[in-house]
Amino acid sequence: MFVLSDAISRRRPIGRRSFMQIGGLSLGGLALPGLNSARAATSSLTPVTGKSVIFLFQQGGPTQLETFDPKVDVPSEIASVGGEIPTSVPGTRFGCALENLSQHAHRMAIVRNYQTNTGHGGVKPVVSSQFGDASIGAAYSRVAGTNHPETGLPNSMFVIPKSIDSEQKSLGERFGKFDATGALGTAYAPFIPGGKGPLQEAMQLHLSRERLDDRRHLLQTLDGARRQFDHVAETGGLTGLQAQALDLITKGVADAFDLSKEDPRTLARYDTSPYYDPRQWLYEGGTKKRNNIPWYTAHTKTLGKMLLLARRLCEAGCGFITIHSEFVWDFHADQNNVAVPEGQKLVIAPFDHAVSAFIEDCEARGLSDQILLVCAGEMGRTPRINKNGGRDHWGKLAPLMLYGGGITHGQVVGRSTRDAGQAVGPPQTPDDLLATISHQLFDYAEARLIPDLPAELKRGLANIEKRRGVLG
Repeated sequence: MFVLSDAISRRRPIGRRSFMQIGGLSLGGLALPGLNSARAATSSLTPVTGKSVIFLFQQGGPTQLETFDPKVDVPSEIASVGGEIPTSVPGTRFGCALENLSQHAHRMAIVRNYQTNTGHGGVKPVVSSQFGDASIGAAYSRVAGTNHPETGLPNSMFVIPKSIDSEQKSLGERFGKFDATGALGTAYAPFIPGGKGPLQEAMQLHLSRERLDDRRHLLQTLDGARRQFDHVAETGGLTGLQAQALDLITKGVADAFDLSKEDPRTLARYDTSPYYDPRQWLYEGGTKKRNNIPWYTAHTKTLGKMLLLARRLCEAGCGFITIHSEFVWDFHADQNNVAVPEGQKLVIAPFDHAVSAFIEDCEARGLSDQILLVCAGEMGRTPRINKNGGRDHWGKLAPLMLYGGGITHGQVVGRSTRDAGQAVGPPQTPDDLLATISHQLFDYAEARLIPDLPAELKRGLANIEKRRGVLG
């Protein structure tokens, strides 16, 4: 954001909306070629494919039995709550809460033998040991450069509920650092719209309110900043992070963040806020409220618009986006978390609405070959329902769905045991999923030629290049 230097404004900084309004005035003409050190190092290379990946991270562990791998011919304590429904792929059935997505099964790929091998909350598979414990987004920024060379848009972003609604609560790093950069350096951290981070700090311009009110002075200040950065760049003193911040401010990319630019009908189609129903928050007997109300509120109110924002950012040139759906998939049925029937209404139904809207939108816009959507969490849920009507953490099987990228056409990959507790045969792993994502993003031959690419990243790219990925 812009930080004003007068006493009043220090207590009341300009937020995201005001930043967009300012950015849309006339800042787009200030281009700064060559300032991004990573981009300069790869200016003669094309180490990325030009495709984009959106990773919708289902924190808390989505249930396989109520989503893409339902089981009905099993004991009642295991059976999918509410049963199953047919899909557009003959013989393939989904959980009953996926009414919209069931109509798009022929456009998706469902993986039923995916195993994360972890039974507790964490950052796998968004952060990978293959990249030296850096996030996929950080690795992408290190290969592609931190900003798009033409638009100045960050190449990697991390979208959270606060990116859509500043009033919503965000998880932060409670279960891990999702934007970890490992040994790559903080300059490659994904940009977090509405969040905090080194790039946001580097973007702060200290201006008096009087000068901000005068557009001419504002532009003069930015022009002076550009000349100053140019001078520093010529002497080798400009950091990649500073360059990324200046590109973002001066290249007029604010429109990509502005959902008001969308057709109202598109906004309405993505909107998941109608699923917000305070009556659902009540515990048994209506006497006790769940402690995790803010997370469920954020999920229902913002999930659809987070996906819409991600689509807009991909169209504007962003290569990798993580959407963090908070930890609402934790269906324990305790005083903090919902039971499965509640979760179907508060979590799965908004997910079904938002993702189906995204698929329909991409199909209508001709983006199905250019954007790959990945939906997965860090684990799954137990085959057996607990005494309170919930399912607990489970690391031996987890749901995985992919759409787009030119590679999904109604496939059902692998199968699970009768209780959806384990894979039949060798399971797919997070490294296999990483390979599928990386094959979409990277041109390995060109990436290997990047000067000074960290050894960990080189090894990781070499390892995952050899893998076929979850779709073979």
